[in-house]
Amino acid sequence: MDPRTVLRTGVKAWTIGVLGVTLPITGGMIMSVVNQKHIHRYRWPAFKSIVGIENLFPFPVIASMLVDLKIMNSELGRLALACALISDFVSNLTFSVITLGRVGQMGFASVIMIHSTFLTICLILFILFVGRPICLWIVQKTPEGKPVSRIHVILVATLVLVVVLFTDNVGLNYQYGPFLFGLAVPDGPPLGSTLVDRLETLVSGLLAPLLVTYCGMNVNLIELYDLRFIGVVWLVISLCLLMKLAAFFVPALFCGVPVKDAGALAFIMTAQGVVQMSFYYYNAVNQTFDTETFSMLTMSVLTQAAASNLIVKRLYDSSRMYTGYQKRDIQHTSLNSELRVLVSSHRVDDVLAAKKLLEVSFPSKESPLAVYAIHLVELAGRAHPQLIDHQLGQKSSGGTRTQKMIEIFAAFEQQFAGFVAVQQFTAMSLTKFMHHDICTLAFNKLASLIILPFHRKWNHQGKMILDCSSLRAINCDALEMAPCSVAILVDRHKVRRNPSPTYNVGVAFFGGNDDREALAYAKRMAQSPDVHLTVVRFVPWDIYAGDNQWDAVLDAEILKDMRMQGAHQDNMVYKEERVKDGAETALLIHAMEEAFDLIMVGRRHREDTPQLLGLSEWNDLREMGPVGDMLAAPDLAMPVSVLVVQHQNVKGI
Repeated sequence: MDPRTVLRTGVKAWTIGVLGVTLPITGGMIMSVVNQKHIHRYRWPAFKSIVGIENLFPFPVIASMLVDLKIMNSELGRLALACALISDFVSNLTFSVITLGRVGQMGFASVIMIHSTFLTICLILFILFVGRPICLWIVQKTPEGKPVSRIHVILVATLVLVVVLFTDNVGLNYQYGPFLFGLAVPDGPPLGSTLVDRLETLVSGLLAPLLVTYCGMNVNLIELYDLRFIGVVWLVISLCLLMKLAAFFVPALFCGVPVKDAGALAFIMTAQGVVQMSFYYYNAVNQTFDTETFSMLTMSVLTQAAASNLIVKRLYDSSRMYTGYQKRDIQHTSLNSELRVLVSSHRVDDVLAAKKLLEVSFPSKESPLAVYAIHLVELAGRAHPQLIDHQLGQKSSGGTRTQKMIEIFAAFEQQFAGFVAVQQFTAMSLTKFMHHDICTLAFNKLASLIILPFHRKWNHQGKMILDCSSLRAINCDALEMAPCSVAILVDRHKVRRNPSPTYNVGVAFFGGNDDREALAYAKRMAQSPDVHLTVVRFVPWDIYAGDNQWDAVLDAEILKDMRMQGAHQDNMVYKEERVKDGAETALLIHAMEEAFDLIMVGRRHREDTPQLLGLSEWNDLREMGPVGDMLAAPDLAMPVSVLVVQHQNVKGI
């Protein structure tokens, strides 16, 4: 974690986070004072421990839950992460102060309080002035792009052991020391990411499941003796849960969070997991809890963890924020108005390919171009995703690769000064959540088109060098969730040996919403005198076969406009090819590969389209459609680029 994230969170997160901690802790203290005379003195330590642990808000538990629910990068997920970080800090600080205050109240223990306070300060100073400088020195010694050496990892592990010894002698729980030291370790690569790579499998894959399994094996629901105290345990758990739910739900409503989202946030913040279970186990080992108390508490953790997941899934759907918004596409954007395009990139090659496509989109004074470039960096060694806005002067920690991508788009903006406006962002996130960053930014910026890079890459000789399944998954999720039209760009243009000053664009038109969107974008390109546009309409032998009346009307209308525009421009050609089935279509498509620099095609078509009959059976990449899949084949020798376009999904109002 980066503790500075707390300072950068907004007023909403601070309000919800602080009130969400203050009210339950105050209620827990009142509960302890009221029940002190009614609880047996042998049960009193267990009662206090239960109240204290129930009012913890561990950030790792909440972050893991958001990852499991796949909403970490959603609006609610970001708010929950910020609130969790603040709540974790405030609750730990509050309990440390309360503990030292209780020790100071004892007349014979004032020396112990002074000693404990002094050692706590020494611990913090050791972490700040010894541990962190060593970590920064390790980062400086590690070459960029390289992992931290094994010796340095061992050095960090040794520092953790030293911090544990300090913490134990201070009188605090031994877990707090490594937690504070972890905040001091610089997040991200190289040190943070290396520690995560070395330790995550061991901790999250082995030790944490073993702890939960061991605790579960010690649960005994048969041998129960003190039923009265068991009732008290469940009453305390229920009251603490209700106080926490109210403490987060009410402030969230006052901060303008919708009712369902406020309810989901409350259940996220009250989730329990392996951290609470470890504290319960620690108290069981110290014999603060007997077997039946520990059994009840373990059952409560498992019950709350399962219930919270189910309730949040029921209350919150992150995709609904993108539904019901019409006309965020190119078809309904006038040729003489600004076109807003979001460009997603993972590598420098992606930026270069997108830059070429944007150049032929003909930005001009009459039809300016607004480009929102989002550079996607995999989250490594961090628990908190970031969306960095470079217009605000924020620096990216994505390394020289990200900086080079930023410079390419900055040069593109200068090349078309006055006609192109570029805003650049860097999203640092887990790969499986990157589509949320793409869709959210497109939604907020009112983009009409998202351009995604294809998951396969070729070198200058035309040989495929990359086939990344994780990038393909991002594209598939973005196509499903996007609030506007989406296009996947297959880049092979750089391997053409004899470049022509004229950029030849071909549109394979079969009919339907996606093909009309591709043609609308191509018409915009054709305004450039350097672009030669050819629209090839594939017509079935039986002109009435598989026809949809409304689609046929819309197709005829856009083709009529295209022919009228072409009558006044020499760089636009319209052709019709009559085909019997998918086999004849495939032959003509392969013939187009030699004639064009860029082929545009719609992604989706009616299943009964006779021109594509048989092609769907060979479609390996569903996100590319039958024609796009054929043009994106890895063994294709022609250096033609492909743009597969999907019209905006309108799921309802």
